[in-house]
Amino acid sequence: MTTDIQEQAAAPDENKIIAERRAKLAALRTQGVAFPNDFRPLHKAADLHLQYGAKTREELEAEPVTVVLAGRMMLKREAGKKAAFATLQDASGAKADGRIQIYATLDLTGEAAMAALHHYDLGDILGVTGTLFKTKTDELTIKATELRLITKSLRPLPDKFHGLADQETKYRQRYVDLIMNEDTRRTFKARTAAISSIRRFMEKNEFMEVETPMLHTIPGGAAAKPFTTHHNALDMQMFLRIAPELYLKRLVVGGFDRVFEINRNFRNEGVSIRHNPEFTMMEFYAAYTDYKWLMDFTEAVIRQAAVDAHGTATLTYGGRELDLAKPFHRLTIVGAINKYAPHYSNEQLHDAGYIKAELLKFGVKPHAHSGLGALQLALFEETAEAQLWEPTYIIDYPVEVSPLARASDTVAGITERFELFMVGREIANGFSELNDAEDQSARFLAQVAAKDAGDEEAMYYDADYIRALEYGMPPAGGCGIGIDRLIMIITDSPNIRDVLLFPHLRRED
Repeated sequence: MTTDIQEQAAAPDENKIIAERRAKLAALRTQGVAFPNDFRPLHKAADLHLQYGAKTREELEAEPVTVVLAGRMMLKREAGKKAAFATLQDASGAKADGRIQIYATLDLTGEAAMAALHHYDLGDILGVTGTLFKTKTDELTIKATELRLITKSLRPLPDKFHGLADQETKYRQRYVDLIMNEDTRRTFKARTAAISSIRRFMEKNEFMEVETPMLHTIPGGAAAKPFTTHHNALDMQMFLRIAPELYLKRLVVGGFDRVFEINRNFRNEGVSIRHNPEFTMMEFYAAYTDYKWLMDFTEAVIRQAAVDAHGTATLTYGGRELDLAKPFHRLTIVGAINKYAPHYSNEQLHDAGYIKAELLKFGVKPHAHSGLGALQLALFEETAEAQLWEPTYIIDYPVEVSPLARASDTVAGITERFELFMVGREIANGFSELNDAEDQSARFLAQVAAKDAGDEEAMYYDADYIRALEYGMPPAGGCGIGIDRLIMIITDSPNIRDVLLFPHLRRED
């Protein structure tokens, strides 16, 4: 129900319009016809356009097609008291035009329905029964034999020529944005198509979809600052999950060799055009694989999602082409710095003191405990990451920043880990899993020491996870793909809020 404060905040003209619409609704209530729920549409606008849009006027007249359709009235044009045109919009706009014109006449639609139509407002939801025909301008139209008001709209829609121009209003009132903007509807239909594609791809490759807890007693699976909450019945502090990783790997211990979860994660960190505190990931784990297998598989998952959601693996983002059909590049951290910031010498890139001084120039103060590998990674993030436009795997991350990844068997100090970047941002993170319980315990203890030294994102010690590993986990590979960022790229959306139906915003004043 609209509050007095909301009414006072509305513009004077809008207040008047709302009052007029409320009066119309009051009249409907007295007639006992407000908000009926017995109309059942049988057709969708897009389907009608696809099936009958190419037919001629003569063909439609020769074989009349009766349709029953419901939609929101977006346009109305009256031709005196005897005829009127209106445009209805339904939810079918992905395959073809989700709008269709209706034509009402005094003779065919009836005097009562025509009189009522005169009082209907833009935004009202109508039900129409009629036959298809083509107008003189060759527009597919429903000639209405019956017309009913299904839902009365009390608030006026934004200006039809400008839609919702204010970006924050679009995010706050997504329901209005979806009504007014076909591009917005298209974006979220593409999101659904991409997620459905990922799910099919995983199932086709014998992965089992599972669900793991969103409330954790110990936040784990990633280096991040968690949201905290309190469980009243158990009288204990809990955390919203930052990642499902440790639970999924418990399932691998239990004998499920291939598992995945499309999950919501929560990280109590900054908000930006690429970060939202609540976000969607797809994490998967496969026994008897390693990070090299994972890179090939992740590439295939992403490529197929783009094809299914966009129609092709060749995308355009920000006016620049991005080709996901080509094999993804692979570079080490130092190799990427050499390629995109070649002014650094090999000697400088292996001098911890020099890198610390260089990072300070970028406004980055490393943790006191940071080793050479972590410093190189920080320099990569400042000099090379934003330049990784084409899909590129950065591989061989240092042990100290990869507490859950298997260490390399051939190169000391690094792990079998990768991060996937495209259009200058991280999209996925994966590695050969550490299945040595004693090594994992030592890594957790190092994370605890880092947390004690002031690193808020360092991990906790998870004794139960160590116990699970002590039962024995087969060698495995695991990866997490950032769904929101992937959808941004597939839909050419510059802001993560553009691909979240209800992004987090500050409270309204």
